[in-house]
Amino acid sequence: MTASHVETIDHTVQQTHEWLRDVAADLGIDNHRHAYLALRGTLHAVRDFLPVDESAHLSAQLPMLIRGLYFEGWDPAKTPTGATEHRTREDFLSSIEAALDRALWDEEEGITAEQAARSALFVLSDRISIGEAEQIRRVMPEAVRDLWPELAVNR
Repeated sequence: MTASHVETIDHTVQQTHEWLRDVAADLGIDNHRHAYLALRGTLHAVRDFLPVDESAHLSAQLPMLIRGLYFEGWDPAKTPTGATEHRTREDFLSSIEAALDRALWDEEEGITAEQAARSALFVLSDRISIGEAEQIRRVMPEAVRDLWPELAVNR
């Protein structure tokens, strides 16, 4: 008798659907494809705004499938180093907007980059440890921090 399922893969697919459901709910939409695009664009923006070591710490808390999405297309050698205060909110949102525009160019339902960021960051901060969420928020440029939800200590 052969097993037809690998539990680890089934579990990460289930977790990914839960994340997408939560992003969609926060956006007030039923379209999980749009939730996926919002999550993907935001995760890439977060990844690109973090120092490489911090990006690795965050990835350790992501479900396996979302971790793959997070690292998709990443070239750590091209990740800017040094002070993050010169990276702007507009830079952050424009990378999300570019991802959404490429994927939603023929869609009527519009999701703004800020809506995508706020929803995805809400779900991300809810699903990782509060210590990691605080660390990521602290490392992000000040201009981007207000996109993150206030972290509830007693969640």
